Amino acid sequence: MVEVFAGRTLLNKDGDLVDPEEALRNKVVGIYFSAGWCPPCRDFTPILCDFYTELVEEGEPPAQFEIVFISSDKSSDDMVEYYHDMHGDWLALPWTDDFKHELKQRYKITAVPKLVIVKENGEVITDKGRKQIRHTGLACFRTWLEAAEIFQNFNSF
Repeated sequence: MVEVFAGRTLLNKDGDLVDPEEALRNKVVGIYFSAGWCPPCRDFTPILCDFYTELVEEGEPPAQFEIVFISSDKSSDDMVEYYHDMHGDWLALPWTDDFKHELKQRYKITAVPKLVIVKENGEVITDKGRKQIRHTGLACFRTWLEAAEIFQNFNSF
């Protein structure tokens, strides 16, 4: 994932700048295309929060997983409000970064919400992350890890 966001800066929920090289190294990454104005997004985001919390915040050891939110909101203020009100403690591409358009094109995003699961190099594991989380829950993460060839000892799922 370092390659996809190389030279970019991400944000955490506190508004601090985060180096993607460090934050995404050796992790499966979910690129979450979403917007606060979108009812299906507002429906899925709490489910994604629970998934992330169980894997990363409550997992022993924490799962090698990170989410990067790519906003389709109409303004920076709308993005910040949606990010703070509904999202988990994951990362986001700043709303002002036009790289979001390149990402939407690269991953063929035509509608939101869309959760694309990628390897560190940006290669797609699945573009059906949302569907897999809804249908199989935490079990889908093991499949993603294997596809990314990341080996982690875990007992939590």
